[in-house]
Amino acid sequence: MAYGIPADLVDDHLAMGESQAIMCVKRFAVGIVQVFGEEYLRSPNAEDAARLLAMNKARGFPGMLGSIDCRHWSWKNCPKAWHGQFHGQKKGSTMILEAVADQETWIWHAFFGMPGSLNDINVVNRSPLMNKIANGELPPVQFVANGRTYNYGYYLADGIYPKWQTFVKPLKKPE
Repeated sequence: MAYGIPADLVDDHLAMGESQAIMCVKRFAVGIVQVFGEEYLRSPNAEDAARLLAMNKARGFPGMLGSIDCRHWSWKNCPKAWHGQFHGQKKGSTMILEAVADQETWIWHAFFGMPGSLNDINVVNRSPLMNKIANGELPPVQFVANGRTYNYGYYLADGIYPKWQTFVKPLKKPE
């Protein structure tokens, strides 16, 4: 048992160098999931969704489940063989984190590890959250806006996201 993580959950027989880094990331990830997973690293259940919807409706956003965005994280020790794939839009190698959070910074969805060479649209196309939405695996949401009833929740997103019904983007010239 290393760092409180059972040996069968961690590949301890990796070689040194980049394999050592991979092992450390695995240990860290397994530890985070074991400590925080049940309460904090999960999709919203029906009760959570109801709380989010009520909270956001009171703020003038009926039907909103949270905000979605992607962030590039610098990867200082990216293996040379992966530099091209993980080369971010700016200098250096990066990995992308896609996350959904509410105004209390509760993270309901995190998808990490996509290569930095991708943009938000490429990440969304691979996102497990989008698969859950497409397969109807999220809690049911119903709300009324402007006299029209909607049967799905939405996420606030920036302008790069596709024009899908699940994303609400800022208005370019609000009046």
